[in-house]
Amino acid sequence: MTVFIAIAAVLTLLALVWLVRPLVWPAAASATAVSSQGLNASIYRDQLETLERDLARGLISAQDCEAGRDELQLRLLDDVEESPAARAIGSGFWSGRRTAAVIALLLPLGSAGMYWWLGTPEAIDPVASQKASNDQVASMVDALAARLKASPDNPKGWAMLARSYKVMGRFAEAEQAFLKAGELVNNEPDLLVDYADLLAVRANNNIEGKPLELVNKALTLNPQHPMGLMMSGVAAYRRNDFKSAVTQWEKLLLVLDPGSPDAQQVEADIAEARGKAGMPAVAQTSGANKPPSSGTEAGKMPPVDPAAAGAMTPEKINQMIDGLAARLKANPSDLAGWARLAGAYKVQGRLPEAEQAFEKAGKLVDGDAGLLTQYADLLAMRTNTLEGRPLALVNKALALDPKHPMALMLAGSAAYRRADYKLAIGHWEKVLAVLPPGSRDAAQVEAEIADARNKAGLGLQPKAKP
Repeated sequence: MTVFIAIAAVLTLLALVWLVRPLVWPAAASATAVSSQGLNASIYRDQLETLERDLARGLISAQDCEAGRDELQLRLLDDVEESPAARAIGSGFWSGRRTAAVIALLLPLGSAGMYWWLGTPEAIDPVASQKASNDQVASMVDALAARLKASPDNPKGWAMLARSYKVMGRFAEAEQAFLKAGELVNNEPDLLVDYADLLAVRANNNIEGKPLELVNKALTLNPQHPMGLMMSGVAAYRRNDFKSAVTQWEKLLLVLDPGSPDAQQVEADIAEARGKAGMPAVAQTSGANKPPSSGTEAGKMPPVDPAAAGAMTPEKINQMIDGLAARLKANPSDLAGWARLAGAYKVQGRLPEAEQAFEKAGKLVDGDAGLLTQYADLLAMRTNTLEGRPLALVNKALALDPKHPMALMLAGSAAYRRADYKLAIGHWEKVLAVLPPGSRDAAQVEAEIADARNKAGLGLQPKAKP
């Protein structure tokens, strides 16, 4: 903000000097004008001498000579006399200096007033900008909640709303949204772990009970889920089952980037747990040379004491994301980090920054159907259309994984929007084949297929068994 004001002040000053200078320091009469008056006087003098010679020679009469002399004198007076306009400028109230003073006063005040009236002063205030961004996110979340109330049979929408509420610190509403997501949560490791983390936060960071059941279910679906392994290890550590904690965290270490801050944190906690279990120490593999930690240091996944996560506010979320962004600027080759940052930005509604992060993830996105689909969805949100590059990314994802549900849904939606209902039906029937029969997702897709068949004039047909 200070830089902007300084630049604006300098530009205003330059414009002011350019306008005022001719009024305060007027240019002196030019040498051309002076010499012109002298030349005219010399000509008139020669003409008078010519009249005198013609009179002496008798070529003209005395009366004609007198008339010619009077005419020349009048013309000479007209040329050398100061103009009335010049006298008015020099002697009136609005002198050059007074005019300059008025301009010097009105130009800065007028510029500032016009910017304050027509411009966007809050755009140069980082606090106001952050507030505006938070207000925009809250407005988007409330709009999603309103749509889901009108059309509650949308488990993916409820899951998205639950995650959004959790990020915003609206934990009670997040829990209700998770419940309304129904069976979708039970089939998605990410959602199971998110739900478990929310319940643990609401239970004063107690992972035992329902949260741990959800974590174990997530690990059954995906035994290498990082957040699930972290939380499972934390639960074991807190009940003094240090060997189990070491086992879970060592699995976690295998899926982390060697040498990353996460890996260093996990190694420190493993060393502490091994010490409390009476197990021999092992050499670190991530290059970390730090003493055992209590787990309270800043990291993306602190495995021992996630108490700090109990009061996650939008401000803390922003700090964590900004911290990740800062680390990636220092280590731009961390493609997985850029992909995580892109997903975080997308959840926050910071779509231009999410797009830039996806671009920096580069080859990692090109080889991952899930990331390609997320990137396509982001571009579609920014442009309000699936055609063009979003659809190209969706097709690329389907080339990698022909049964990717989200990619098939997007491809079907794109076909539906351009009235290619048969192609839309083909994509959505493939989605239906990978969904649990009788689930809410399956029912939703069946409804979409029925609508497309109706518009294509194909009529209804018995549902094919997956």
